[in-house]
Amino acid sequence: MKIKETPLKDCYIIEPTVFEDDRGYFFEKFNEQKFEELTGMNGHFVQDNISKSSYGVLRGLHLQKGEHAQAKLVSCLEGKVWDVAVDLREDSLTFGQWFGIELTEENKLQLYIPRGFGHGFSVLSENAVFAYKCDNFYNKESEGSIKFNDPDLQIDWKIDEKEAVLSDKDQNAPSFKEKNF
Repeated sequence: MKIKETPLKDCYIIEPTVFEDDRGYFFEKFNEQKFEELTGMNGHFVQDNISKSSYGVLRGLHLQKGEHAQAKLVSCLEGKVWDVAVDLREDSLTFGQWFGIELTEENKLQLYIPRGFGHGFSVLSENAVFAYKCDNFYNKESEGSIKFNDPDLQIDWKIDEKEAVLSDKDQNAPSFKEKNF
């Protein structure tokens, strides 16, 4: 497993070591001990989530607030997504900045998103299966969101905004300035 820093503090790309031969491939998707040794971050996860979406679906920007904040380890199991993390920690040097990365079933990359970040993704392939490991349990009352096309963030979702398929919640999310985080 290789860990690469992103421009956002405490947000990491995880690249597994993949062993391939004529039978297929094998790789260790996550190792808590190695992750903690390489990053100094807690890598204990308590909940796994999977979503399946079609082209143009945009999920985000989402977060859990307060004592229910979640760090996430995300990956794309099938298809291709553009994954985005936004630093919402007001005391951070990278507050209000975002980072995006293409996660695919082929590249097998994962993104570690620490607590205090917003997260979202857009589907770039016909379909995508997306996996989230979370270090805290989901709590509906602690949900937060930010409008995907907020002009202060200027996130490039890699799809035409007119093609974006959004939930009502995401369509009506508050702006970054409203600080719903």
